[in-house]
Amino acid sequence: MDFDFSEDQEQLRDAVRKWVDKGYDFERRRGIVAAGGFDRAAYGELADLGLAGLYISEDDGGLGMGPTEGMVVMEELGRGIVLEPLLQTLMAGGVLGAYAPADLKAAWLPRIASGEALVVLAHQERGARYRLDVCQTTATQTGDGWTLSGRKSIVSVGDHADAFIVPALADGRMALFLVERHGAGVTANGYRTQDGGRAADVALQDAPGQLITADGLLALEHAVDIGIAASCAEAVGVMDKTLAITTEYMNTRKQFGVVIASFQALRHRVADMKMQLELARSMSFYATLKLNAPTDERRAAMARAKVQLGQSMRFVGQQAVQLHGGIGVTDEYIVSHYFKKLTQLEMTFGDTLHHLGEVSARMQDTAGVFA
Repeated sequence: MDFDFSEDQEQLRDAVRKWVDKGYDFERRRGIVAAGGFDRAAYGELADLGLAGLYISEDDGGLGMGPTEGMVVMEELGRGIVLEPLLQTLMAGGVLGAYAPADLKAAWLPRIASGEALVVLAHQERGARYRLDVCQTTATQTGDGWTLSGRKSIVSVGDHADAFIVPALADGRMALFLVERHGAGVTANGYRTQDGGRAADVALQDAPGQLITADGLLALEHAVDIGIAASCAEAVGVMDKTLAITTEYMNTRKQFGVVIASFQALRHRVADMKMQLELARSMSFYATLKLNAPTDERRAAMARAKVQLGQSMRFVGQQAVQLHGGIGVTDEYIVSHYFKKLTQLEMTFGDTLHHLGEVSARMQDTAGVFA
């Protein structure tokens, strides 16, 4: 199998990397964190690059690209630990494009692609513990429309988004709805997250919603799998930059009159970090390549990828902090922010233990080894 990237994909990577290096340095990121964890202007710059329309068809104003391009972009954003939630936009574009009726697509997809509208997934509930089939939010049909009531937790930039994609029970079956943030009965309580980003708890009380699809669980699983593949790619970028920062530090920090990079024991630890990074990279490729596979195959692949990425993120992050010593956990030094991002990504869309259970539950008699 050919794992080389095309010329267009490399040009896309180069454009995003240049923006991260020149337009989103550490000082700008610190300013965004201090201001609340989200900057609409920075998100607009991503949209100006066309990234908000990455998974949206050209007919709807997007670029009409696929999972590989999404992986390339998310890796580069991970290198800059960019706070703005392009991952959420990829999920929204993918789900609305695949499941929404024509009028809903026409109303929202061009606005999402241009960056005018920010639509995020609001699916987590207390007590669900990463399970997508657990939902207490309800939807009631009222004439030609729907009203939703319930609570959603840790909604990415929930107090800044223009609309939410919300799973809710309609007549006992999960369906997927689009709810506008400024609609009646919608309350969003925002706060900063561990990595410096922003999230909100969203309460819905007879809030008006538009039906995306009655087959809500299928669409929600697809949305989350897009998010898992994107977060795996983002984590590879975070780890790649974390390793680079660590090796640069080791080549300048001196102890006993020599740089610590000359110590064999520390060199072995860096080699182990590199090994974990490459294992993670290969599984990120795997997740990306399986994103358009049939549902059962795709779900199993995402769980496998998330297990390896979780193990790699924990190892690379912890080793980086230990190799830096005390400075590695100070807020003033950049590697601590990469460590916090890795810690948060490990729990995003299900932690390692959850996905290990998913892998186990999906094993066949042969476990795929002798088939």
